[in-house]
Amino acid sequence: MSLRIIAGSHRGRKLIAPEGKEIRPTSSRARESLFNILAHGFETEDSTSPLIGARVLDAFAGTGALGLEALSRGAAFVTFMDAAPQAMKAVSENLRAMKELPKAAMVRADAGNPPPARQSCTLIFLDPPYRSGLIPKALTALREKNWIAPEALICAELAAKEDLELPPGFAAIDERRYGAAKVVLIRQASPSN
Repeated sequence: MSLRIIAGSHRGRKLIAPEGKEIRPTSSRARESLFNILAHGFETEDSTSPLIGARVLDAFAGTGALGLEALSRGAAFVTFMDAAPQAMKAVSENLRAMKELPKAAMVRADAGNPPPARQSCTLIFLDPPYRSGLIPKALTALREKNWIAPEALICAELAAKEDLELPPGFAAIDERRYGAAKVVLIRQASPSN
C-alpha cells in the first residue's frame, strides 16, 4: 500500500510504513475527510483551522501519517507516541525525509500509561488497533498526565461497528463513518456539565 501526504507543504510525499500487520494506517479517504473537517468544520474563535499553530499529539502513532499530515497543514509541533520500536523508526525516517525533525518529538510509550507531558496539546489523534478498547483508557491517562489542553479537540478512530463509551468528563461532538472506519470527534466536557 502506498501511503502519501494528502495536502499542504508536503503534499504527495510518500511515507515509509513499517512491515507487518500490527500497524494499520488510517486510510487515505478517512484521513482526507478528517483533515477537511478540521480545516473547514471546526474553526476557532479567530476563524482559523484548529490545525494552524496546533500542538498535536499523535498517540498510537503507527506510521505517523496523522501527525505528519498535521505538520504538512500548519501544525506548530507534533509529539508522536507509540510503544512499538518499528513505528518509532518509521516516524523518525519520515520526519527526516520531510525535514521536520525540529517540529517534532518522539515518545516511545503506551498511550494508556504515558509519561507526564512537558506541554499540553490542543489537537489529539487517537488511532489504536481496532476493537482494542484502548481509547477510554488512553483518554483518562492522557488527561491525568496533562497531555490534553482544556480546549483540545480529540479525534479518535475505531472500527465502524465498534462502540465507544467515553470516560466521565469527555463528550462526543461529531461522528463520521468511512468504510470500515469511524472517526469520533471529542472535547472535554465543560465543568458546568
